[in-house]
Amino acid sequence: MQSMRGVILFAHGSRDPRWRDPMESVAERMRAQEPETAVMCAFLELATPDIAEAASKLISDGAQSLRVVPMFLGMGKHAREDLPELVEALRSAHPAVPVSVARAIGEEAEVTDLLARIALRS
Repeated sequence: MQSMRGVILFAHGSRDPRWRDPMESVAERMRAQEPETAVMCAFLELATPDIAEAASKLISDGAQSLRVVPMFLGMGKHAREDLPELVEALRSAHPAVPVSVARAIGEEAEVTDLLARIALRS
């Protein structure tokens, strides 16, 4: 039996509930493309769930590993300083569950190319 992987899309957060719509759209597309992967959004502040709540939910639902994807355009303070502390707390809280962290999504070549194409046609 294949172990279920959990993915946390980690973003800043906002008081405006419409702000999270694009994030939730990414999560929905991921679920459609790979139904065997559990996906949740999590937020640093101003929105719920936070990363600890998302991790606990994914693990209680059966995830045996977690991948945190920083949904930031670059490695700013939140990705460079706040996220490593939060990930270490996850690892301490769930020592039997491997937790990995992707690069900031905006640093991926595909994202940069897509943003350039969209900006050029705007």
